Amino acid sequence: QSQVVESGGGLVQPGGSLRLSCVASGFTKETYAVAWFRQAPGKGREDLSRISADGTNTWVADSVRGRFSISRDITDDTVYLQMNSLKPEDTAIYYCATASTYFRSSYLPSRDEYSDWGRGTQVTVSL
Repeated sequence: QSQVVESGGGLVQPGGSLRLSCVASGFTKETYAVAWFRQAPGKGREDLSRISADGTNTWVADSVRGRFSISRDITDDTVYLQMNSLKPEDTAIYYCATASTYFRSSYLPSRDEYSDWGRGTQVTVSL
């Protein structure tokens, strides 16, 4: 049974940093892309960043580019979202999702192709 689990959220002061982790179990290694989304109270889900199965192809939304970065540890297939210079408006629930890419290891699926989701991790940026 496949499962996606996020971790690393918490309370941080403005200007601080957090690193979120995403672990997907039950998937064949290196056959799925991973994306990070967030949803703030009263707002829609925002697409933040994506990374291909082999970690060579990435995308970061304009709204967070320069502050957020995505990476993938191929050895244990963990995907990270490094978040720096955090602002109060970054407060949201952050979700990780996967999209099967089979053996197209550098393919980067679009937003609507991610079908397996974690339950999310809360990030709160406040004094």
